[in-house]
Amino acid sequence: MESHRNLKTLFSCTFLGLLHLFAFAAAEVQYHDFVVQETPVKRLCKTHSTITVNGQFPGPTLEVTNGDTLVVKVVNKAQYNVTIHWHGIRQLRTAWADGPEFVTQCPIRPGGSYTYRFTIEGQEGTLWWHAHSSWLRATVYGALIIHPKADSSYPFPKPKREAPIILGEWWDANPIDVVNEATRTGGAANISDAYTINGQPGDLYNCSSSDTVIIPVDSGETNLIRVINAALNNELFFTIAGHQMTVVGADASYLKPFTTNVIMLGPGQTTDVLITTNQPPGRYYMAARAYFSAQNASFDNTTTTAILEYKSAPCPAKQPLKPIFPSLPAFNDTGAASAFTTSLRSPSKVNVPTDIDENLFFTVGLGLFDCPRGQTCSGPNGKRFTASMNNVSFALPRNFSILQAHHHGINGVFTTDFPAFPPVQFDYTSNNVSQALWQPVPGTKVYRLKYGSNVQIVLQDTSIVTPENHPIHIHGYDFYIVAEGFGNFNSQTDTGKFNLVDPPLRNTVAVPVNGWAVIRFVADNPGVWLMHCHLDVHITWGLAMAFLVENGFGELQTLEAPPADLPECF
Repeated sequence: MESHRNLKTLFSCTFLGLLHLFAFAAAEVQYHDFVVQETPVKRLCKTHSTITVNGQFPGPTLEVTNGDTLVVKVVNKAQYNVTIHWHGIRQLRTAWADGPEFVTQCPIRPGGSYTYRFTIEGQEGTLWWHAHSSWLRATVYGALIIHPKADSSYPFPKPKREAPIILGEWWDANPIDVVNEATRTGGAANISDAYTINGQPGDLYNCSSSDTVIIPVDSGETNLIRVINAALNNELFFTIAGHQMTVVGADASYLKPFTTNVIMLGPGQTTDVLITTNQPPGRYYMAARAYFSAQNASFDNTTTTAILEYKSAPCPAKQPLKPIFPSLPAFNDTGAASAFTTSLRSPSKVNVPTDIDENLFFTVGLGLFDCPRGQTCSGPNGKRFTASMNNVSFALPRNFSILQAHHHGINGVFTTDFPAFPPVQFDYTSNNVSQALWQPVPGTKVYRLKYGSNVQIVLQDTSIVTPENHPIHIHGYDFYIVAEGFGNFNSQTDTGKFNLVDPPLRNTVAVPVNGWAVIRFVADNPGVWLMHCHLDVHITWGLAMAFLVENGFGELQTLEAPPADLPECF
């Protein structure tokens, strides 16, 4: 009997060991080299010395499988400090690989290098990577596509083809010079000169038609289009002439499929759509242009295009068939933006946190700093633009990263007194907010969360300077968007609107202009995690904060030790 029991135990251990070996063998470790360098790039008739990865613009597309490990060595041969952020990757216990400069690491200085090491766990769909240092992400970005494991599949019919569509923004200037000038004067940064699709502006811009991106298709097939908004400072509408889009995913989370003519993406957001090529063979424009909700502000109101081209389309001898142009919403069509975002649902019932441990209320919006004595400033009323959450304008440290300071117990780098609520309650969306509330307090403040705590955050836009739709991104986490609405959030009446059954799971939420959004997540990833507006002009002004999530119990709930090659601080 004893020998039978031992044999059974031996078989079980061997079987489990084989399972672990099989799982390990199925997962791949991918090694990549990213060389950040200056590359001549010609757009809009002019050649610029542009910061790229491996000489490519956009940068390399990384294709991985759920469960794979990525090891990416970044060598900085450019003249600027740089870091790389893997947007939307959970980075479970590997916050050192997250990337935002002076938050989880000090930057990679010119001539230096750093190897990012992390594993993709339980994520499938479309994400992306980008620089997280100054405005380098204007040109330093690329797609990060996560395929299902070999024994799994999409929760929709397998598409015939897949194509990433990366929406970008182009300045006919050095973007670093643009932000540095705005920082010097305190005024608004110069707007971009073009939007791009996969790095090309398209037919509607000077000197661009010959390089317009063409996506070839056959009639009668279903294709998966992975749309990424990599633009620096603009939310974008996107549509395809003559073709309905079936939305099936966003931010590497699957969605309950629904059909639409137009999608809206804030910077940082991704949307996966299926299109069926059921139109007469021809050429059809894909197009994107701004959704812009701020008042009395300039913006890039141009339109970028690519071409969906049926291979069987007629081919006239003299010139190609002129593409059909789509209908796009007006730039200020908040109704169209809201109709899209409120249509998103998880495919089935999900486990939304309900017993809330941390009930937070964060205002998000702009502000003005007084101009320093002896200087001339270009912001409204001779002041300097700023931005804040809960009246705190986030200031990055300059000597250590917050995560390093926390891990090594270094004092004086940050404080843990970020407020859970606005210090002053007021009519947030009023047209007449007292000017006494327009000047926030600068600080490097974080909010501490216990491991495993259930968190709810009400994100409330304010009308200070101007109301605006803000795409708010949290590093290291996905969250459920349980509700959104307009006006001031009312805890007595608006909680009845919460979707606690099948809300969408995302990493970036578009907080409605003059409105609010409510998100929930479980703080199950130790480290320091930046939360910020993904309009880079706003994070430059301080529209950010960070969560410090404490370790839990045991190795699997504890932040890993910092890697040996973590860049040295100054």
